[in-house]
Amino acid sequence: MTTQFPGETPSYIPTHPTHLRTHTFHGLAPGPKLLVLGAVHGNEVCGAKAITQLLQDIDNGQLNIERGTVTFVPVTNPLAYQLKQRTGDRNLNRNMAPSAIPQDFEDRIANVLCPLLDAHDVLLDLHSFHTGGAPFVMIGPQNNNGTLEPFSQAEAEMQLALCTGAPRIVEGWLDTYARGVSRRAAAPPVAGAARALTLAINPNYGVGTTEYMRSRGGYGVTLECGQHDDPQGVQVARNAILQTLALLGMVSQPMEASTAERKILRLVDVTDREHAGDSFSREWRSFDAVQAGELIGMRHSGEEVKAPHDGFVVFPNPRAEPGQEWFYMARRRG
Repeated sequence: MTTQFPGETPSYIPTHPTHLRTHTFHGLAPGPKLLVLGAVHGNEVCGAKAITQLLQDIDNGQLNIERGTVTFVPVTNPLAYQLKQRTGDRNLNRNMAPSAIPQDFEDRIANVLCPLLDAHDVLLDLHSFHTGGAPFVMIGPQNNNGTLEPFSQAEAEMQLALCTGAPRIVEGWLDTYARGVSRRAAAPPVAGAARALTLAINPNYGVGTTEYMRSRGGYGVTLECGQHDDPQGVQVARNAILQTLALLGMVSQPMEASTAERKILRLVDVTDREHAGDSFSREWRSFDAVQAGELIGMRHSGEEVKAPHDGFVVFPNPRAEPGQEWFYMARRRG
């Protein structure tokens, strides 16, 4: 054992993980193929904990997979998880695509994860968020033949979203993100790593796990289970997995009836943090309501950032890197 004294440089450098651990169960009757992901971001651990619990339930016979195939990935980004932070070398849930010449750890994970997504029909991706607020689930577009995100399984995806039990359903991610990328590309560059800046202005940067799954003919949702440290987040994730298995007929347990009112909101705009000195006017929580003209934050320059219209603040991130998403605005679906 090496002894390290205070003030000394560590005598070792943590190594990058060399594999991705998955757990696959095949029912003995035919059925759908479900993929469940945890810890795509390394500091969002409720999904990893819930999956670990359910793996134990399967092993001891309390939960039986009877139809189809389910694959669990408790820790999808093992480097970020090891570092106990959102990212490893970069954000795994952006620019999701195979790389012929991988540039970083997340590229190498994507080269394993993308074929795994290709091999499944349905995706449940479990996340959590920075600030307080109730769980919510993110869905893709309505059925369309457009060029940005053509899709034909909106009804099945909505049923999946409803079964998670989240009180809010949020849509409009990719087209809102694409508008933000266009503005970002036209703005003066901010200081930062060259590769990170190049990715941030790539139109495909908004493509994450669910967007990739839809592009391959499947469907999926991102469930935000609550604030990172909320002890209820693990139960939210666990319940969503069990309900999804029941919805798809992969287990014999019936679905739980839900009478909760669901609010459907649409993301309509994204505002980037331009400088490390940009700060919020208060501790915003996702889905805090704002009125047009209400102060949301202050730029380092002293410029006020105000709500452009009545709506809701979503994904406020007081620790966002310059040139990255600071907060989103949403409206009720009209």
